[in-house]
Amino acid sequence: MSDLRDLLADTVARVADYRERVSDTPVFPDSTEGVREKLGDLPEKPAPPAEVIRRLADAVEPALVATTGPRYFGFVVGGSLDAATAADMLTTGWDQGAFNQITSPAAAIVEDVAGGWLKDILGLPSGASFGFVTGGQGANTVGLAAARHHVLAQAGWDVERRGLNGAPPLRVVASEERHATIDCSLRFLGLGTDAVEPVRANAQGAIDVADLERVLDGPAIVCLQAGNVNSGAFDDFGAAIRIAHEHGAWVHVDGAFGLWAAASPATRHLTEGIEGADSWAVDGHKWLNVPYDCGYAFCAHPDSHKAAMSVTAAYLTGQGDGGVRAPGDFVPESSRRARGFATWAAIGELGRAGIAEMIERCCALARRFAEQLDACEGVTVVNDVVLNQVLVSFGDETDRVVEAVQRSGECWMGATTWHGQRLMRISVSNWSTTEADVDRGVAAIQAAWASVVDKG
Repeated sequence: MSDLRDLLADTVARVADYRERVSDTPVFPDSTEGVREKLGDLPEKPAPPAEVIRRLADAVEPALVATTGPRYFGFVVGGSLDAATAADMLTTGWDQGAFNQITSPAAAIVEDVAGGWLKDILGLPSGASFGFVTGGQGANTVGLAAARHHVLAQAGWDVERRGLNGAPPLRVVASEERHATIDCSLRFLGLGTDAVEPVRANAQGAIDVADLERVLDGPAIVCLQAGNVNSGAFDDFGAAIRIAHEHGAWVHVDGAFGLWAAASPATRHLTEGIEGADSWAVDGHKWLNVPYDCGYAFCAHPDSHKAAMSVTAAYLTGQGDGGVRAPGDFVPESSRRARGFATWAAIGELGRAGIAEMIERCCALARRFAEQLDACEGVTVVNDVVLNQVLVSFGDETDRVVEAVQRSGECWMGATTWHGQRLMRISVSNWSTTEADVDRGVAAIQAAWASVVDKG
């Protein structure tokens, strides 16, 4: 046991050293040359665990992306909070199978508690069911699976037993600016992307409610969005949900990062009416800043949720015994990580007030980016910065500027195409980002822009 204790202590120390210096390291590696060589060939013989870990860390640390640091502004991802990181290390050490209260009563209870907290924080119905999934993609898939079950059951079709062959047609109505994970989920569920009837979006990327009403003419699955992945814009949930329900449609909300706006009094108005939807998808590693492999699917119709996801077998005893929900009844996986521990720890570290403050601070930092960049000659912020997303145009030189910033290692943000323009997309989602980090990022962008202009 002393060897194991030393191994774990050394590993924790190495993790701590990395996290302490990540705020000052290049955000993206200069090169990945040599990583494969250091990892070596397939071993023929056993090796001491300490040596294996040392070789792994030495090989890959130079190639790590500093996503957990304060100057990574790509893909709307946060960096894991200290308590959530430590809880995730406990989760690995405890090695619990979080399928039900028999495989791990501790994991089931903690997930139950954390799920209740999340509903409260996000302003969702207290009676909604929930599942802890891998991320936004998994959450959208679960929500749409519950929708598929519910809409087809109302048409007299048992999709879990009979499949989709011969089933009544199932219409999916979604914005032309929906996130790509919606289409992926429809593929996974056998509905296909051709099932989508697109609805126009307005100038900021929110769904056009009048066009939604034009498209709807009966039961369907309507996909709305809390936080356009480019602009951060929110759909008009009150109006859109009312219209959808008047037509007998199920409403699913993709709120991967934007639903966290409900956690702050300053941004909650953006999500007004969202509690009237039928299912919701949220990412944990985006704005709750938990480690990767954690998202949340919520459903206002627990029976439909469970019918779409649960698994039964003769050896699965004790499902739902003792008043403890079986987490595996609400997600696609049976062998699943105990995601509740890190979520509980993140909420425990921040509390309701801390989560609200983090959301408000990130939004303020996004506005700081926008104000400083919009003041630069030849640079234009093209979206209304309502949340944490900033879209910046450098004219025909946008891609060159983005590439120069990425090469600098000072910060990292990606590029996107929105409304026919190539744009820099800045996402502020990290709990540790400060005004100084934003100013350092702005300086790097200005230097890249000046370099591109000088080179013509």
